Amino acid sequence: MARRGGSRKPSKRPRTPRLKPGNVPAASVASLREQVASLTRELEEVNAHQAATSHVLKAISRSAVDLEAVLNRLIESACRLCAADIGTIRYEEGAGYRLAATYGCQPEWRAHFAGYSDKPNLTSVFGQTIIKGHTVHIPDVLLDRDYARPQAQKLMGLRAALGVPLIRGGRVFGVVNLFRTKPQPFTEKQIGLAETFSDQAVIAIENARLLNELNKLNQQLERRVADQVGEIERMGRLRRFLPPQVADLIVASGIENQLESHRREITALFCDLRGFTGFSESSDHEDVMALLHDYHAAIGEIIIKYSGTLERYAGDGVMVIFNDPVPVPDPTLRAVKMALDMRVTIGALIENWRRLGHDLGFGIGIAHGFATLGTIGFEGRFDYAAIGTVSNVASRLCDEAKTGQILISPRVLMAVEKDVTVEPVGEFTLKGIRRPMATHNVLAALAPKNIDG
Repeated sequence: MARRGGSRKPSKRPRTPRLKPGNVPAASVASLREQVASLTRELEEVNAHQAATSHVLKAISRSAVDLEAVLNRLIESACRLCAADIGTIRYEEGAGYRLAATYGCQPEWRAHFAGYSDKPNLTSVFGQTIIKGHTVHIPDVLLDRDYARPQAQKLMGLRAALGVPLIRGGRVFGVVNLFRTKPQPFTEKQIGLAETFSDQAVIAIENARLLNELNKLNQQLERRVADQVGEIERMGRLRRFLPPQVADLIVASGIENQLESHRREITALFCDLRGFTGFSESSDHEDVMALLHDYHAAIGEIIIKYSGTLERYAGDGVMVIFNDPVPVPDPTLRAVKMALDMRVTIGALIENWRRLGHDLGFGIGIAHGFATLGTIGFEGRFDYAAIGTVSNVASRLCDEAKTGQILISPRVLMAVEKDVTVEPVGEFTLKGIRRPMATHNVLAALAPKNIDG
């Protein structure tokens, strides 16, 4: 009886014959060697391309510092990798095109390229690239129907030509040109490399452009900051003796020459506290300083209200002038109105001080006339001064005024007699004034008059 699945004899597999070195066909060895050589060449090209790109990219990172050096290195790398004899980079600058970088160019050749100032046209590879807006490849310029630059061809022996556009924002603004002196076409790989270098050139140029714009903005900002600092300094200097609105006007209009020495008709007002010397000698320094603080604060608000110019203050004495450095309407009436306001305001302070046991009073003198005005002092500490008889008369009238009196000179009386009520107080022989002066005390304003404060 036969068994299921009887045993099978093992099958014999064909043996692959082993080739001895002497048995390898010569054609196979040559093919392998060619493949290895080809791969080696490709690897060397890739390594060279990567090394050149790395160098260019490192240079681009410094393009803002030296764009010309970057573009020269870039065109040199492009020519070496693409086997070109001559290379140029040109881009728009002003109304023409700047020759920014060259490789393999003699001085007379560079002069020829730099001389292209006419509008781009089809007679040159450069012009064709600009007009067409894409890469232009001419294997032999002598066979191109459009090319018509015999001078350049003869001068440099140009044959094969390649033009790659520099494109920014969809617009061609320059060209990378590569030339050979033999009619040997550029390969697709070489054209691709040239286009890569063109992109890198655009990056370098754009980096430099953006940095230049940033530098210009920084310079403008520095100038603006310097101008603003100067304006703040001028404003601070002017606000020491001018009302804020007057200081603003002078700085905004740039008419600070009004602060130089000049002569003008002004009204001068001088005021101080009666009995202040005795008070300061018998009181604590803290009490004196607190009283002066309240006094100056009240006086200052009123001066600003009536657009007066603070000529000076020393302790309790304050001199204010009107009609300079900026003219004002009715300067004399304005001074008298301010004096009436001061008398009421400081009178209220005097009542408070009396409750504290301080016996003080307040007097004012006003005069009108010509004076020489301008800034005096030294760098870092300038004041505005009015020098002349009018200032002295105002100060002397203040000295003669009793508590609550506003003594005015005859010229002031003539200017305001229709607007205020006065009373005669007699004649005074004022120090420095030859003749006795008839004076009047201002009692009140007759009728309101529109005075811009």
